[in-house]
Amino acid sequence: MKMTDFVYSALIGLVASCRSMTPMAAIAAARLSGRDTSGKLLLLDRPLFKFGALAMGAGELFGDKMKSAPDRTVFLGLSARVASAGIAGAALAPRGEEKIGAAIAISAAVPMAYATLAARKKAMAEIGQIRSGLIEDTLIVALGAAVVFLATRSDRN
Repeated sequence: MKMTDFVYSALIGLVASCRSMTPMAAIAAARLSGRDTSGKLLLLDRPLFKFGALAMGAGELFGDKMKSAPDRTVFLGLSARVASAGIAGAALAPRGEEKIGAAIAISAAVPMAYATLAARKKAMAEIGQIRSGLIEDTLIVALGAAVVFLATRSDRN
């Protein structure tokens, strides 16, 4: 086992630091399109969780633009990041190494939530909440999609 085997787990943790539901939504979308993860994925193979993850991912993108949206570092925000990063990090880890993948993703998500919040607040002061949020959404959704696409393989041969 090499540390490079867990690069996708670390990157999905970075995604979770900005948008807590995007990692699971990206994996759910990949599974719906016939892509397979290397790590075991029990929850997101169930239709309720798969479609729920997609709905929550979309909802978060809208909710983030509201003036009343809490910071990503409040208890519930960090808890959601831990859960999402853990599930996604495990799914993108090599089979049999899911616990390590989860730990790496969580280890990336939590401290980066503080760093990305500081960057977002700076951007909000300069260009406003909605514009900064749309830019962050574009970057993070694209990163999440790219990470999951590169980390998964088509199970349709």
